[in-house]
Amino acid sequence: MSAPAAGGSVAGRLSFLDRYLAAWILAAMVVGLGLGRVVPGLGDTLAKVTVAGVSLPIALGLLVMMYPVLAKVRYDRLDTVTRDRRLLLPSLLLNWIIGPALMFALAWLFLPDLPAYRTGLIIVGLARCIAMVIIWNDLACGSREAAAVLVALNSAFQVIAFSLLGWFYLSALPGWLGLPQTDLDVSVWSIARSVLIFLGIPLVAGYLTRRIGEKTRGRAWYEAAFIPRIGPFALYGLLFTVVILFALQGRAITSQPLDVARIALPLLAYFALMWAGSMALGRGVGLDYSRATTLAFTAAGNNFELAIAVAIATFGASSGQALAGVVGPLIEVPALIGLVYVALHTRRHFTATPQEDPAHV
Repeated sequence: MSAPAAGGSVAGRLSFLDRYLAAWILAAMVVGLGLGRVVPGLGDTLAKVTVAGVSLPIALGLLVMMYPVLAKVRYDRLDTVTRDRRLLLPSLLLNWIIGPALMFALAWLFLPDLPAYRTGLIIVGLARCIAMVIIWNDLACGSREAAAVLVALNSAFQVIAFSLLGWFYLSALPGWLGLPQTDLDVSVWSIARSVLIFLGIPLVAGYLTRRIGEKTRGRAWYEAAFIPRIGPFALYGLLFTVVILFALQGRAITSQPLDVARIALPLLAYFALMWAGSMALGRGVGLDYSRATTLAFTAAGNNFELAIAVAIATFGASSGQALAGVVGPLIEVPALIGLVYVALHTRRHFTATPQEDPAHV
């Protein structure tokens, strides 16, 4: 998705595919839910197509989605991001302290009488986004280099901190507050495997593509010819992933609409509060639009692949915890695509600085 020009409406300056992206995503959700509802056993069949506990259809969609975006990253600029404490320190604060604490508070506030759904939402809050946030950030014209660094940082912390935070928010903190406790048994390897597959593979592929492409044909050819050719596949991968996700749980979602609505409320509050608060914090500490946007989307998104896998492995595929995990992307996808358009409209409130990514100006 290319950045909009200076004047006119945002929608009027987008390509046909980008302009109606919200409609394509909504259609993909409807198709997925419909397939899961009307095709007997489709969800169970898709759920069995796994290797070492990883869903192959979901993995395929995410890899196709992430590869073009990571191939666009200018890896020779990453050092400017790693030195930016105004970006890195707020990101760590938002992702690993404020985000999980906010989801814990919202889960208890909205679902005090539904422990299974509450636990599922808390698990979603612990799983910081390392995959789909890449495309939300790119659609909103955030900094690709900053996104690559923050996602890598989240990945490292996820391997180290996920189990510890699970113990803290599901067992230790509820115990201190006199609330019911839950045990979460998840191995570090299962988390590391998720990180390696959903981030490691497309990151390495994107890096090698740029290095080899620029070395053999030059940067001008790579930017002007190759990137536009592979760019649309990111959205194709996104739509495919959305169809598969909702087909997996189409029957469960459509047969329990009231439960889905109860789960959706704290999720909507979470996405709105995390994104708006992160965007305001980024502007407050002096980040330009591209990096503030990246900060906001990496803080607001969640790793639903990991959350669903942990919920199913710990509580079972038909559990309320697993349903809460599946409802996560049901709400996150339209919520964050809406925030993409909100972000684009906020650009005029930022003053361009030398940090602004020229690829997005």
